[in-house]
Amino acid sequence: MDDLDRRLIGELRNDARATVASLAKKLRVARGTVQNRLRKLEKEGTILGYTVRLRPQTEEHRITALTTIAVEGNRTDEVIRALRGDPAVTALHSTNGRWDLVAELRADSLEAFDRVLGRIRMVQGIAGTETSLLLSTQKL
Repeated sequence: MDDLDRRLIGELRNDARATVASLAKKLRVARGTVQNRLRKLEKEGTILGYTVRLRPQTEEHRITALTTIAVEGNRTDEVIRALRGDPAVTALHSTNGRWDLVAELRADSLEAFDRVLGRIRMVQGIAGTETSLLLSTQKL
């Protein structure tokens, strides 16, 4: 992937519905170049699809948080299996450093969020957690 591909992806992040002609104009390249680059990025699996972004206020689950998780010993697989089964866990990432996992959590209200945290704290194999509520998102 070169600089043109990165710029093209950046433009698509801003507006995935942009036409090939408008992308070509913004990038100062031919329409055929944009079409070929898009085709190549899709074929290679770099671009997996195009999506809709919603205002946070319109989403069903209004409270989003990141919870960092320390796992006891060698129980990561067990903890991941337990967290995958929780509908409030929308993403789960393994990481290095002080924390073993990062979970993205969503809930409809603070009361519901409190229940989610209670369930997570009860998962066998979790040594500790730290949670931060996401107050705003600057770029998607």
